[in-house]
Amino acid sequence: MTTKELANRIRIHAVNMTHSGKSSHVGSVLSIADILAVLYNDVMNVFPDDPKNPSRDRFILSKGHSGAGVYAVLAEKGFFPVEMLATHYQNGSLLSGHVSHKGIPGVELSTGSLGHGLPIATGMAYAAKLDNKSHRVFTLLSDGECDEGSNWEAILFAAHHSLSNLIVIVDYNKIQSLDRVENTIRLEPFEEKWKVFGWDTHSVDGHNISELKETLLSAINNRNNNKPICIIANTIKGKGVSFMENTVLWHYRSPQGEEYNEAIKELKKNHA
Repeated sequence: MTTKELANRIRIHAVNMTHSGKSSHVGSVLSIADILAVLYNDVMNVFPDDPKNPSRDRFILSKGHSGAGVYAVLAEKGFFPVEMLATHYQNGSLLSGHVSHKGIPGVELSTGSLGHGLPIATGMAYAAKLDNKSHRVFTLLSDGECDEGSNWEAILFAAHHSLSNLIVIVDYNKIQSLDRVENTIRLEPFEEKWKVFGWDTHSVDGHNISELKETLLSAINNRNNNKPICIIANTIKGKGVSFMENTVLWHYRSPQGEEYNEAIKELKKNHA
């Protein structure tokens, strides 16, 4: 399966899952589908048949509300049956709305409270460095959670300890919860802030699969600078479904009725 095909399958699964479970955050999942596809198809070392392999790269979804996307990519990569996705957000299901590691192979950490994923990933990367382990730690943040002071403490710590085995991707879709990021707490100059904090920082089109892949691999292969890596992925909330794109509404709205039908129609057309 190509990375583009995987990304579109993630989107289709996300719309189906949030529709049947009547759950939120479909726009947030759609914005990271290309990032997840690149990570799991082209960049990370993962072992679906041996999820706890000590040499695996670790991935933490810090923006845990987009858990449907992680469940979808794990199922498509063979960590568990794709049919299990139909239970998402149902009573008694292991596939909770915010990503959970309980009983789900391939999920390293349950997340949901924003600002926790990066500090934990930083600790994991520091431990790996102390133990001379070769695996890498990846974490995907939302732009809104960069309001959290806990993240900036971790950013300082990672640079101070030269954690070149730590790779952060920020889903910079510029919308958080109930408004645009610029109207909540401005992040700009965002890229410069990461750079002056001592990170090897790159800004990319978060929906350009080849650019994402090349930038990630180039940064990872250039770890001689002993800096942690930050990829600021400029994305569009709701990417792939025209009426969901770049709108605050689809942070919490669940696709139902004709909206659901139209969303699936558009995504299947893109998949053809």
